[in-house]
Amino acid sequence: MTEATTVRQSLLGRWFPTRYLYLRDGDDVRAWALTPGKQALGTLGALVLGSWFIVASGGFAFDLVMQSQADRTVARARAASERLNADLQARLDSAVVRMTATTGSLDEMAQMVERRHAALTQVMGMFHGVDGAQTALAPAAPLNPSDHSPVERLVAVRLDQERLIDRAESVAHTRAERLRLAFRLAGLNPAAYAPRSGQGLGGPLVEASDPRALAAVLDVDEGFAVRIRRAADNLSDMRTLADAAEGMPFRRPTQARTTSGFGARFDPFNRRPALHQGQDFAAPLNSPIVAPAPGIVSFVGVRSGYGNTVEIDHGRGFKTRYAHLNSMAVRPGQRVALGQRIGAMGTTGRSTGVHLHYEVWMNGRPQNPARFMRAGDQLVQQD
Repeated sequence: MTEATTVRQSLLGRWFPTRYLYLRDGDDVRAWALTPGKQALGTLGALVLGSWFIVASGGFAFDLVMQSQADRTVARARAASERLNADLQARLDSAVVRMTATTGSLDEMAQMVERRHAALTQVMGMFHGVDGAQTALAPAAPLNPSDHSPVERLVAVRLDQERLIDRAESVAHTRAERLRLAFRLAGLNPAAYAPRSGQGLGGPLVEASDPRALAAVLDVDEGFAVRIRRAADNLSDMRTLADAAEGMPFRRPTQARTTSGFGARFDPFNRRPALHQGQDFAAPLNSPIVAPAPGIVSFVGVRSGYGNTVEIDHGRGFKTRYAHLNSMAVRPGQRVALGQRIGAMGTTGRSTGVHLHYEVWMNGRPQNPARFMRAGDQLVQQD
């Protein structure tokens, strides 16, 4: 026995001296010796198990924090909307007082209303195709000329313009914020998918930092131009994020119940701690599996441990994988649409029962599918 071995055994014996465990049954006494090696092995196992529980608890706590942040973001957006409505009412009341007391000519008022109307027409045209925008931004019915004076009718039109531009700001801001929230829930930076272009409206490029230039281009007052800019910027962000979201795996591949999540868990075969790189869903044999986003099928076949497998490339660095399938309904190179059936649930490969093993990859790294599905649930609520 070498000197180094003797030193290691001496240190091991110092930390874990031999202990004995006695079990008495009547007059029969049995003894077991707990050697330093056995004690060290048991301590190591306890440390590994404790570390796994810490990692798993940390992941669960992180998901709770993300959900709490999402709830706070929604609450802040609701409070901001209420403040905006209160500010609008105050401005409308003030406008009524000013325009009722004005000594300006009807021609000047009419020209101002016409210029604002032209600017509003450009903004409302940008909302074409946005679900619900046509109803939300519908102008009020004009006053009856026989019952109201020209001044009253002009005041009513201007107040309706105030209402429309505020409503346009609110609709664009609310929808853009909901999309940003969905991206954050998925662990993505929304700014990376909706960069500001700095472009102006309707022709010349006008910097957002110079409202006077935009006011001159649109031939409206500066305050109205600033509000048009805000509505246009939020609408641009909303459209860019919505386009990006359509190509990302935010929807669910199946409505089946979840049986195992992403992260550390005990392997069902060897009962040892292991990283689970996806999310499992359980349902009856041959339950349909659908694409959570448009994409191109990059692999169809058998992978070691995964059994029958389908993989879809969604672009922007995103890929999804569907394993243990009983049958596959697509072929490599095929383009699939959102919700298209790609296979049926099974138990092929390294599987203990009928289920779908679902993975989401971004730039070559596995992601937690639950975050992407939470983002999809947020988008469904918005729709």
